[in-house]
Amino acid sequence: MLGGAVGDALGAPVEFMGIDEIRSRYGQAGVTRYETAYGRRGAITDDTQMALFTAEGLILSTVRSEYAAAPTTAIYHAYLRWLYTQDTLRQNHLVDTHGTCAVIDGILTGHAALFCRRAPGRSCLSALRSGQMGTMDVPVNQSKGCGGVMRVAPVGLACSDIEKAFQLGCEAAAVTHGHPTGFLSAGHLAALVSGLLSEKPLAAALVDANRVLAQRPQHDECLRAVEQAADLSQHRSPSPEMLEHLGAGWVAEEALAIGLYCALTADDDFRTGALLAVNHSGDSDSTGSICGAVIGAQTGIDGVPNEWRTGLELRTVIEEIAADLYDRFAETNEN
Repeated sequence: MLGGAVGDALGAPVEFMGIDEIRSRYGQAGVTRYETAYGRRGAITDDTQMALFTAEGLILSTVRSEYAAAPTTAIYHAYLRWLYTQDTLRQNHLVDTHGTCAVIDGILTGHAALFCRRAPGRSCLSALRSGQMGTMDVPVNQSKGCGGVMRVAPVGLACSDIEKAFQLGCEAAAVTHGHPTGFLSAGHLAALVSGLLSEKPLAAALVDANRVLAQRPQHDECLRAVEQAADLSQHRSPSPEMLEHLGAGWVAEEALAIGLYCALTADDDFRTGALLAVNHSGDSDSTGSICGAVIGAQTGIDGVPNEWRTGLELRTVIEEIAADLYDRFAETNEN
């Protein structure tokens, strides 16, 4: 979770810039440190906000009896609490519609710093405002934007079984993103993180995640993207221009492919992978977040450069939520 947040914060200042503008503003190497976004260096975006609320939903699914059989409902309610922090003029409507327990009574709504808008995704906002919880069988829309995949890495921490991680990752993304590629990409990332946390090498974890993905209907688009990323990582020198072969990252399979490519070419070096993932013409914070989560799962906290950990917005909150998530699920996973 910390790795994902750092990648997000590195990409935040350049999310809507092309590579030529990035180089013009920050030099030929592009972003090499935290630059100013949202009034400070090290600022997180909606990607980390929603990843935190995903983790909160998972945590509360273990302590509230009404969620025991339906962790996805707990995640959905956590996303409603994220919406509560974004739609400050519609808070009363949210409470009236869904109830105080669902909308307010969580962990994260006590942190004032989360009540700020950091370019929230349109599909996330519109789906949650609809009052309907999207599912894979009854989709709330046909969006395959990257807003589903960029937030589900915590599912990989909660599920040691990659099949379960894949399923829950899909379900969590389908709450707001109903296109199969939108939620299958999320399932793939959750399974990949789960495999990495069981100490598998990235290549082996990728094979396993691809195997699970290939068993699902309508998997072709997502599988083709991740296989292209793996192939490019073997045969080409990494560069921002090379990332263009994988797309810009605004849609789910492209964001997953770019984050994966950068992690594969970085060879466990967080700095190398994260900087490659944010310096391109596309959705830099989301691709940085995905890459950061993947490499962070490989290296652990010590692999994330200390100066980036120190300067990260809400670092203490992120670490506390991650530790609580681990503590809640460690015993279950061991069994």
